[in-house]
Amino acid sequence: MSYIVDFKNVSTVGLESSPIVDALAGLRANEARYFMNKYKHEFTVVPASESQKTLDYVNRILKAERDIEFAATPLETSRFQVENIQFAYVIYEDGLVLNVMYTVDDPKKRAVGFKLSEGMDVPKELEGKFKFARQKSKLAGTIRGSFFVIKGEY
Repeated sequence: MSYIVDFKNVSTVGLESSPIVDALAGLRANEARYFMNKYKHEFTVVPASESQKTLDYVNRILKAERDIEFAATPLETSRFQVENIQFAYVIYEDGLVLNVMYTVDDPKKRAVGFKLSEGMDVPKELEGKFKFARQKSKLAGTIRGSFFVIKGEY
C-alpha cells in the first residue's frame, strides 16, 4: 500500500522497526518537502516488500558501478519521474536513504546519492569510500550526504 509522505506532520508510519525512527522519519519528510517545493510532486513511498522491481534496479546499479551490496534491511521505496529525471529511492532500516537520479536525456547528470540520518554510523559498505558533507535540516537535524556519478546505462 502506498503512502504519501507528509512533511508538515512528520510521521513514523512504515519506519517503526528502525532504531533511529524519528531521525529517519525526519529525513524522509525532508525529501518530501524538497520534491513538493521544487517540482510540486507528492513524495509517495511503498513498502519494500511490494516493490521488488525498484530494489532490483537500485541494487543492479550499486553492484555494477561500485560493487556495493547493503546488508541493511530496506523498508520503503519510491520510484517516479519529474520533468526529464527518473528517481528511485530506497529507505533502509539503519537510517540510510539512497536515491538514484537518472536524467533521461543527459548521461552527464546521473548519480546515486546517500543520505545518513542523524545518529547513524556510516554503513560499513561505504566506510572509507566516500566523504560525507553535512547539511542542516529543520525536519531531519544534521544530514550527512555523499554521491557518485553513474557511468553506465540503466
